[in-house]
Amino acid sequence: MSGAPLTVTGALRALKAEMDYDGADVSMRDLRLLLAHAMGVEPVRLTLLAQDPVAPGVFDAARRLCIRRSIGTPVSHLRGYRDFFGRRFAVDGRVLDPRPETETLIALALQQPFASVLDLGTGSGCILITLLAERPDATGIGVDLSPEALQVAERNAETLGVLPRAAFIAGTWLDTVGGQYDLIVSNPPYIAADEMRDLSLEVQREPRMALTDEGDGLSADRIIARDAPAHLAPGGRLLVEIGATQSRAVTEIFSAAGLEQVAMHPDISGKPRVIAAHAP
Repeated sequence: MSGAPLTVTGALRALKAEMDYDGADVSMRDLRLLLAHAMGVEPVRLTLLAQDPVAPGVFDAARRLCIRRSIGTPVSHLRGYRDFFGRRFAVDGRVLDPRPETETLIALALQQPFASVLDLGTGSGCILITLLAERPDATGIGVDLSPEALQVAERNAETLGVLPRAAFIAGTWLDTVGGQYDLIVSNPPYIAADEMRDLSLEVQREPRMALTDEGDGLSADRIIARDAPAHLAPGGRLLVEIGATQSRAVTEIFSAAGLEQVAMHPDISGKPRVIAAHAP
């Protein structure tokens, strides 16, 4: 760059022009997020800083981030975090990104009291950690098949101050779990194998084992429905996130397993999102 330094507004225009010239599909929203990250400020401040200068080194750092975004690297991986239910969770290629739709499960869980919670397929730990943070007297366990994901979850639990009340266990669903819990939650891999090719490149950069069961997307629900009742305390609840077309199938699976009060709950956009059930 030569002449007067770029302002924030000028830097955004320059980044957008370069991405468009290269045929890269990078939204202005993502450009703002990445420029703010390179500047070390919250994105909401960019409007206030619109006429402030952007140092050449900062612009170059933002440009490199945008180039990586243009080849499908998720913004969360570039920034190293994703916000979820008012908290910031570290994420990277080892875990599935927390998503706003999953906050539906959190809101449902918090509608009734619980002292103990089991999170199956915990990933980043966002569900378990959020529930423990919202209920300071509760304790919980997060289970995941991936040791790498458990490292991320434990780090998040420590950062967000709930590690003394949380434990993380390597295992397949409930195979390594003992005891009974007031609440069992899960966001299992529910994408069918033949649907994976239709996902965006960004989503396909996330761990495949957290997205699909390599089958019909329902195998985890069958296992959870079969094994969860033995681990639910009397009156305990089971909450599982589902795909938008799976409401009927999962409801039937849970009902056939003897679970009671089986009901679907939509997310904020009205799509089926969570199946809730109670211990028999």
